[in-house]
Amino acid sequence: MNALMAIMALGLLFLGLPIWLIFLVTSMVVIFLFTNTPLAVVVSTLFGTLDNLVLLAIPGFIFAGVAMDRGGMTVRMIRWLRSWVGPVPGGTPLTVIAAGELFGAISGSSAASAAALGKVLYPALRKQGFSEDFSLGLVTSTGAIAIIIPPSISMILYSSVTGCPVGKLFLAGFIPGIFLGVLVGIYAVYITYRQGLAHGVKWDWAEIWTSTKEAVATLGMPIIIAVGIYGGFTTPTEAAVLASVYALLVSAFVYRELNWQGLWDVTIESARLTAMIFLILASAGLFAWVLTIGGVPQALANLIKSMNLAPWAILLMINILLLLAGMFIDPTSNVLVLTPILWPIARIIGVDIIHFGIIVVVNMAIGMFSPPFGLNLFVICSMFKVSADRLALSVMPFFAIYVIGLMVITYVPFLSLFLLSILKW
Repeated sequence: MNALMAIMALGLLFLGLPIWLIFLVTSMVVIFLFTNTPLAVVVSTLFGTLDNLVLLAIPGFIFAGVAMDRGGMTVRMIRWLRSWVGPVPGGTPLTVIAAGELFGAISGSSAASAAALGKVLYPALRKQGFSEDFSLGLVTSTGAIAIIIPPSISMILYSSVTGCPVGKLFLAGFIPGIFLGVLVGIYAVYITYRQGLAHGVKWDWAEIWTSTKEAVATLGMPIIIAVGIYGGFTTPTEAAVLASVYALLVSAFVYRELNWQGLWDVTIESARLTAMIFLILASAGLFAWVLTIGGVPQALANLIKSMNLAPWAILLMINILLLLAGMFIDPTSNVLVLTPILWPIARIIGVDIIHFGIIVVVNMAIGMFSPPFGLNLFVICSMFKVSADRLALSVMPFFAIYVIGLMVITYVPFLSLFLLSILKW
């Protein structure tokens, strides 16, 4: 049964079928050939995967991110960051990284972050003389930070699978996300000096004042989310709803860039993205259930225990598996299918559930720009009409940097658990 599942899934993947259809077809074939499971149980499992209150935060944060982009909030936020960071050596690349961090603190969508950064800052990088490879690789990879900096859709999914408190997971993501940004920033400054582009520019205080006045309403959104969740005033789902309402009010009445037609477009795009994610959620949930009844998690755990590997070696194997899966499968599917298999193994070797969640999420972030099927690659390819081969080579230095960061985050739990420890969460 398990061999058939693997062969079918891989075969359908290389035929180019959508991932949700691969999970659904493979699961249904195995269920009808090898089990006596009634169809009602299959339907119940599909809907049961979605029957989790924490998942309601996903459409809220998606809507907020789309409204930000359509309502002019994203552009103003980037302009404000550039006015402060731009004049320092390597300022424009550092602005890309800072914008990726801040955008991630609002929307949690890697592809949306990459698109926004590319649209606004890629032309600025090229105008300043940075090479095409560096500029493409930077905007493609930096968008992935949005998955790590809370609120994060991948964190919400991990929470729904493991029962881990999503608020704690959000808090744990801050330092790893900033740490990865610092690593990329060091590389960006190095490239700036190597390419002879480290000419400093004086701060324009008039521009800083103007951009700050324009962006102050936008900057209120991450404050609302953070104070609501970490102050104990709202759940993540309620914070997502507040963020959506706030984005609409600012876009429509402060910046006046969102009219009724724009609201309709935002609603349709958010509904489409949400439906796509939930369709993958339901089918991946059924696939994970079939794996469970087939004894795959237990068999894998027993296999690893029988190998008598050191905990560091097991974590290395888990990371390699997640990185390989991220090259071919989207983060939503990976979290839902692989977490139920890998978390019991991590628990056996004493890994904290929050720390393991960060490990999983960082792997998913790397998968967003990993060739050949990282979603950010397709976004940037379509935006700038570059070949997939060219972009794949462009992201390789950043892939190496993220993997180094992943290893540090994996073997130094302090980075993930420090804020939780000092705040007594």
